[in-house]
Formats: sequence, C-alpha cells, structure tokens
Amino acid sequence: MRPLIQPYPDARAAAYRTAGYWRGETFPQLLRQWASQRPAAPAIIDASQQNTRVLTYGELHHRAAHFGAGLIAQGLKPGARVVVQLPNCAEFFVAVFGLFAAGMHPVFALPAHRQTEIAHFVDRAEAEGLIIADSHDGFDYRPMARDVIAQCPRLQQVIVHGAAEEFSAFSAVSADPATLPRDPSPASVAFLLISGGSTGLPKLIPRTHDDYIYSLRESARICGLDRTSRYLAVLPVAHNFTLSSPGSLGVFLAGGCVVLPPSSDAKACLSLVERYRVSITALVPPLAQLWLNGLPDIRFDLSSLRVMQIGGAKLQPEIARQIEPAFGCRLQQVFGMAEGLVNYTRLDDPQQVRINTQGRPISEADDIRVVDEAGNPVALGQPGQLQVRGPYTICAYHNDPSANARSFTEDGFYCTGDIVSRDEQGNLTVRGRSGDHINRAGEKFSAEEVEDHILALPGVMDVAIVAIPDTTLGERSCAFVQPRDGVTLRPAHIRRFLRERQIAGFKIPDEIEIVTTLQKTAVGKLSRKDLRQQLREARLSEPA
Repeated sequence: MRPLIQPYPDARAAAYRTAGYWRGETFPQLLRQWASQRPAAPAIIDASQQNTRVLTYGELHHRAAHFGAGLIAQGLKPGARVVVQLPNCAEFFVAVFGLFAAGMHPVFALPAHRQTEIAHFVDRAEAEGLIIADSHDGFDYRPMARDVIAQCPRLQQVIVHGAAEEFSAFSAVSADPATLPRDPSPASVAFLLISGGSTGLPKLIPRTHDDYIYSLRESARICGLDRTSRYLAVLPVAHNFTLSSPGSLGVFLAGGCVVLPPSSDAKACLSLVERYRVSITALVPPLAQLWLNGLPDIRFDLSSLRVMQIGGAKLQPEIARQIEPAFGCRLQQVFGMAEGLVNYTRLDDPQQVRINTQGRPISEADDIRVVDEAGNPVALGQPGQLQVRGPYTICAYHNDPSANARSFTEDGFYCTGDIVSRDEQGNLTVRGRSGDHINRAGEKFSAEEVEDHILALPGVMDVAIVAIPDTTLGERSCAFVQPRDGVTLRPAHIRRFLRERQIAGFKIPDEIEIVTTLQKTAVGKLSRKDLRQQLREARLSEPA
C-alpha cells in the first residue's frame, strides 16, 4: 500500500513550526480537549430527520471513541483508508472522529457521487472500508456498494447507517476504546479530500493534522466564531467549504454548535435560524439566489443571523448587493480550494470590497503570485494565473505523478488553474478558469472526464463539453456531440446512457447539441483547448 504523505520541504515545515502556524495538534487530541472542557455543551443539533437529536461534546467523544474501537474489532487496522459517503447527519462526525481515534484515514466523498467515482476513490486510495447511508434523496447506496465490491476486491468492510442488509450496521460498530492506538504524529496525513478534477476523475488531496488545524484556527478567528456561534451546515458536510471555511470543524474548534437541516430549502433552513438562533451559514451562489427568491413568502425571525458566507463559485455583484439588506446580516465572500488556499472578505471590509472581490488569504505566510502564460508576474489589477504556496497548501496529490507534474512548479507553487486579479490590499477577484474545468453551482469537474463517458456510447464520433455562464448556476455545461455517419442520436438517449454509467448527476450536461462536425486544426487534429473556446464563443454569440 502506497504511504500517505504530504511532502512539505523540511525548511518550510521548520519555519511554520517556529512561527507558530503548526502547533503540533491532532484531531483526536482536540476532540478530547473539547469534551473535557465542555462535556455538556451542544456540539451538534441534528434536525435532518423528523426527530431532532442533540449531541454534546462529551457524547460526540464517547460515540466516536467506541465507533473507532468498533472499526478495529471489525478487522480494520490503524492506517487503513475508509471512504466516507454520508449525508448531513450526526453520524458523519461520529464516523470521522472515530476514524481519527482509530488511526485511520477518512476519504471524503459527496452524497452525489456514484459508482464510477466511489470505485475510483477506493482504488486510488487503496481503501479497505466504505461507510454509506442506506438511502438518501431517493438513491439506494447498497446496490452501488455491491458493485464497488465486485470491482474493487481490496474493499473489506461496508458499514451502513440505516438498514444494513448483508453489510455491517453503523449502530452495531462499537467496542472498548482501550484498544485505540496512540495519537498520530501532527505532521502525518489526517485524511484525503477530493479535488474538483481539472482533467479526468478527481484527484486525492492528503491533508495533515498540522496544516488543516491551522487553517481552521485562522478561519474561526477571521469569521469571529466563539462558544455562542451556531453554524447552519446547509451544503454537504464532506465538502471542504462546509468542513473548514470555517465550517463545522472551525465551529467545533471555537466551542460552538453545528445545526444540520433536513434540506437546503429556504423555508426549512430559515425556520431553524429562528428556532436555534443560528449566527452563521454558508451557501453557493445558486442557492443564495433561490433563498432570495423565496424570501418574500417567508416570515421568520432572522435577527440572530450575523454572517452569510457565499463561496464555491463566483458571486455576481448584482446578487451580492442583495444579500445584506435582504437577510439583515453581513455578507462574507469565500474563495478557496481543497488543495489549501482560502480567501475571505473580512467582516469589517468596506462594502465595495465585500461586494466586488472574493477576499484575501488567511495567512501572512501565504505566498501568492499572479502570472501570465509564460510565468511572468502581471501588474496589479491585471488578470493572470493564480499560484500559491504556504502553511496549509499542499505540495503533492496522492498517487498521481502526472497530476503533480502539471500542478506544481519547480519552486513549490501550486498552480490553481484560476484566473484572478489582485488589488493593492491583496484582495482577489476571480475572472475564470485557465483549464477545461466546469464549476456548476460550486461542484467542479473535468470536461474531459464527461467527454470520455460520452465517447463510450456507440454511435458517437466525437464530443466537446464547454462551460457556459449561467446567472443561477454560475456555469452550466453544454455538450456538442458529433454522431457517426448514418447514426441518429438524441439528447435524452445520451443523458440516459450517462446515468447508466453511474456518474454524479451534476456532471450530466445541462445542454446537449447534436452537430454534424467539430472544428479541426489546420493539420487535421483536434485541439481540445481551442475547440472548446470556439464552441463556447459560438454558443454565447447565439441569441438567447
């Protein structure tokens, strides 16, 4: 099994420790501290089901320790990698902290992922366990788990929250915590996040205890969190934004409480703001627009809501201007990535900064440069490619040499793929993406990955997928499909084929256009980059 490492250069690692960015803390250690200091304080209010449950810090620690020991009793060993695919529920946090306690490594998957992605995560991470719900949003995860087991013989354990059938029941995974190992090294990898996938299937991102806890601590400070904070976790809790910016883990670090709603519906969520005096929440731009549209028909007391964060995709200024007067709170824009760098507009920034920029980095040690295609720095205010290194930005993906060669410079900067401009105060404004990468409502994926799936459909000669600006989704995807001679293809047929390929629903193109030919280069070869740009421009030039 390939080791999990995050190869920070020794000199940089030493500098981060000396400066106090890395304090030698681990997640098992933090949960013990929280439970010791505030055993009866609520950590989680789980309103995702009909009967609301409250889990205190003491109960979270107790359940996580017993669950972690139960994993060892099931035959998994410290060091094992386990894919966690749970919806927003208290069991997600029990599982994650239980894995930490057992010296195991969560691999965070989203509820929207399907067999193709889950099998990829299991294979690439060499995972031996999978934790799922029985069903969520009308999808039964157990048949998917059977297919993944057939495809990935390494997978030993499937644990199901709910009706387990032939698998292990989540509620039955429990044992004496005396069997738990000692805490891991703070410099070791704690878990694997997933990338947006600029090419092919998502990459795996190893994050260490040291680097991630530093990001949480600074995020909680910048966002003004304390023990009175109540965070409404509307977006998937396994998403890096909801996990750490400041997210659920940042709220725990500050001693606050995480509230889990039954859905992202405005009425359901805003009723919880009133009932539990929620002070902060986080949305992606399309969801913020839906909440704005539904607000005139909703009458709840929102006076406790202090901050509404918007991130995951570019927030248009015309929408940003509506947030504060509509909800009576402060807008905070967030621009970050699972690979590390996080930017916030500060709560005391001037309105024009909060409305028009995506904020500035959390750390004085974030080394930012904005360059042209030749790697030369661009002038302030000019767009260029964003590159970064720092105390919480990775130096390598896991088990992916080709991605590492593309994504990191010789002097250790991560090439984010984002086109940004920077002002004199260091605030960044996102201008777009440099790669063939689609950001649909905050869910990022590779055009190439979906093209490969469509090319597997008999009768398809070629395909190109482009991102089209969308006022609601930020970007929507449009597939231009060229059939083979004599073959008739219909969009409904293509969409059905993609669903049968078991890929996440957000990757299925919003628009499909059947074309007779795709533009070739002068030498008869297809330039994917140029082709996508031509198709995008042609599509945008058409009348609405």
